[in-house]
Amino acid sequence: MAKYFDYPPVDFESHPSRYKHWDLSIDGDVATLAMHIKEDQPLWEGQYELKLNSYDLGVDVELNDAVCRLRFEHPEVRAVVVTGAYDKVFCAGANIRMLGMAPHAFKVNFCKFTNETRVGMEDATQNSGQMYIAALNGTASGGGYELALACERIYLIDDGNAAVSLPEVPLLGVLPGTGGLTRLTDKRKIRRDMSDVFCTKAEGFRARDAKKYDFIDDSFPRSQWDDGVAAMARKAADDMAAKFPNRKGPGVALPALERTVTEAGWAYRYATVEIDGRVATLHFRGPDANPVRGADTWSLRAFRELEDALLRLRVNHLDVGVVLLKTHGSIDAVLAHDSHVQSQRGSDWFWEEVHHHQAKVLRKLDNMAKSVFALIEEGSCFAGSVLELALSADRSYIFIDDDGENAVRVTPVNGGAFPMASGMHRLDARFLGNPDAVQACLSAGADGLIDAEAADDLGLVTAALDDIDYEDEVRIAVEERVSLSPDALTGMEQNLRFGGAESCETKIYGRLSAWQNWIFQRPNAVGDRGALTLYGHPERPVFDYKRT
Repeated sequence: MAKYFDYPPVDFESHPSRYKHWDLSIDGDVATLAMHIKEDQPLWEGQYELKLNSYDLGVDVELNDAVCRLRFEHPEVRAVVVTGAYDKVFCAGANIRMLGMAPHAFKVNFCKFTNETRVGMEDATQNSGQMYIAALNGTASGGGYELALACERIYLIDDGNAAVSLPEVPLLGVLPGTGGLTRLTDKRKIRRDMSDVFCTKAEGFRARDAKKYDFIDDSFPRSQWDDGVAAMARKAADDMAAKFPNRKGPGVALPALERTVTEAGWAYRYATVEIDGRVATLHFRGPDANPVRGADTWSLRAFRELEDALLRLRVNHLDVGVVLLKTHGSIDAVLAHDSHVQSQRGSDWFWEEVHHHQAKVLRKLDNMAKSVFALIEEGSCFAGSVLELALSADRSYIFIDDDGENAVRVTPVNGGAFPMASGMHRLDARFLGNPDAVQACLSAGADGLIDAEAADDLGLVTAALDDIDYEDEVRIAVEERVSLSPDALTGMEQNLRFGGAESCETKIYGRLSAWQNWIFQRPNAVGDRGALTLYGHPERPVFDYKRT
């Protein structure tokens, strides 16, 4: 087996009719997601086997799809039971063979997407009234236990063998890659000394000790397992029904995205990606029709397309270092759609879900390991929800036109409707510790359009440039950016994007960037005699014991 594998492009769309690895069933207000991994159907055909219910990126693409569809297509669901389809094993975690042969960048992007999927489960519990419950019918190790940690409740079968564990440090020389360490301390509030014991004990804890130290919420013997899990699901569903009484009515089906290949990249209805060497231009178009309650409405469809474009750029186009964001359309049309979504949120669960989906996609843009420049040019529609794209960007340049019509619009949604992973909104993050500047932007937006020079004065853009300087200044900025070290830029950008207070989610992503980028390249893990490389072989790993 080759040490590194030149993987084919990844498709991030799926549908329950095409699931290979998950069994989704719905019984009234309780859904069950059973992990049913097919060993011989990995993402990379013929390269490895998905033994012991281990997962790869293809498994998580399906899970991500299921989480999203449950929110939109099954508003009646109040509890989601995540369990295993095989006896005595829930999930062995991320597939080690896949990790061992994957290029470094793929490993990190795999961990990032997996984290985003698990954050999506937590978001569904918090904002959609769909509580995720882990019913561990067998051992859950590594990423399998991290999947359980993303659930609101964890139940483990007490059969004398099943255990929960995070064995990455003792067995692989790496760290849990999907937030396990942070969720132990920040989410479940487990003592750090017991977390230390747990994370260095390869076999983990069986039911008694796992419950004693809060690594699980409860356990049931095999004879009571089905009834115990059913009772907990029933209670969760009843609790969520009381907390979210407005989730009523038929679901809204999510159709496949219409994506076409173009000479320079690919295109959807509202988004187009053009790639030129190490620079990608992402065109995002505003609404061309009035809001409608359905999957085709701009506020949902356009952001679904944007999400797919970002994921494809992230995983399939590693050489792209700079993404130029351009928008096209009517500011008034954007504001009309924003107003409709916000006005309907309290009374209609569908528009609430549209809003949360937009927020999720914007957080994916925050998390891009690429430089993002927003170019605000004539005919753009950077206003409200679309202005969040520019506020997320590392830099923004606005063209000063002769008639002053090239403008942006700040609206109330920019004042907190779309929180970042930290919980702050992007204006707060932009003007950290300066609430007067935030208020000045919101007040200026209340008065109408903000032209290029006013946007510059308010600090909404990096630079406002006239027709003499605009093209040259932007060109020079892009050329300079692509000449710099991508490693240094990724570290710099992630540090600068998330100033201020941290949350469990920002810690997960920040530590992933720092720890995994470093550890996944160290000889102790991935060298010829590293723990990850030799996993499953008779030879023992050889460590360099010097600490740095």
